[in-house]
Amino acid sequence: MKQTVKVATLLSLSAATLLASGYRIPEQSLNSVALSAAYVASANGADASYYNPANMAFMAEGGYIETSLTYINLPKVDYTDSGNSAQNGDSKEENFLLPNLHYVSPMVGNWRYGLSIVAPAGLSKRWDESYQMRSSEEFTLKVIEINPTASYKVNDQLALGFGLRGVYTTGVIKYQRAGVYTNDMEADSIDFGYNLALSYKPIEDLTLSATYRSKVNLTVDGDATTTWLGAPSSGDVKTKIPLPASLALAAAYTMDKTTLEFVFERTYWSSYKELDFDFENPTAEQNLGGSRAKNWKDVNAYRIGLSHQYSDALKLMAGFAIDKTPVPTSTLGFELPDSDAKLYSVGFEYKVSQSLKVGLAYLYDEKEKRSTTTNLAGVNGKFTDSAAHLVTASLKYKF
Repeated sequence: MKQTVKVATLLSLSAATLLASGYRIPEQSLNSVALSAAYVASANGADASYYNPANMAFMAEGGYIETSLTYINLPKVDYTDSGNSAQNGDSKEENFLLPNLHYVSPMVGNWRYGLSIVAPAGLSKRWDESYQMRSSEEFTLKVIEINPTASYKVNDQLALGFGLRGVYTTGVIKYQRAGVYTNDMEADSIDFGYNLALSYKPIEDLTLSATYRSKVNLTVDGDATTTWLGAPSSGDVKTKIPLPASLALAAAYTMDKTTLEFVFERTYWSSYKELDFDFENPTAEQNLGGSRAKNWKDVNAYRIGLSHQYSDALKLMAGFAIDKTPVPTSTLGFELPDSDAKLYSVGFEYKVSQSLKVGLAYLYDEKEKRSTTTNLAGVNGKFTDSAAHLVTASLKYKF
């Protein structure tokens, strides 16, 4: 199992990161990064397969492919303890490369088909200080999704879309307390869900859209190596982590060469009640098993994006979003010191030829400071300096 996990991780090149509320990653293409994910009703390229498959039916004739590579930097998160300065610490800085691929077929009657390969969720937090290592020496979750989609054009104003979600997950969790316990877990799973989409054009320049992505229970199963008071043990370990359902309602309006889009997104994080480790070894189960309360809440994100066709070859984009955290103060922990965020983004797309476009985008995710008095996770202090930087380069080809 462990060798399989390591090989799959290397092949996937998926980033384990923290970019949105909780551990969802909504930015999966050039335009989504440039527009702070305010890209649902206006999705009109190969990435429409992922962001709004209904829109595939409205796209110009031909086939579309997009591939992009995103560099992600997560600066260190600083923790200052309120009662004991010896418990202060910084998480490790993280750097990742996140590739993705999108495809949309030519029209087949009133039908069109698509495929997206993305990393829709993930997180990674690593700590070197002994106090933080008691619960989160390393907490890494990597998720890859293969999402085949289809759209049906009902008429010139209405289109429907749907897709299937095949989700592969790998995880590494480590924590230790000197002289008392160590725990090293590696696990993976394959799980399934679906997505739905609708787009309606009441007038030529206005598109109203709704998309829904179902919850997927990530039923990770793997190996655990533990010690308790010096006694080693090993065996199977299981846990379940939700990839939550999400609903997006969007409106995009085009005025000559400029398109403005607003997106309201609801993520149903309340399904994440607890993180329960089920160890096969009875000693590990008795001392290290059981559940950690999470009690996350449903949250909203508000996104606005602006695209301007500056010339026939050059399109400029910018975005802004407010993204609320689902993590309550009562269960805020070192594995995911999440907080409300503001997102700022810019980007451009340049037409090299009638078939080829290239682009570059940058997004800054600014997290608010977060503090708590002693809570269920044992945290009594303040988290600061949490943020993320994304740079995405893209190639788009039409055939």
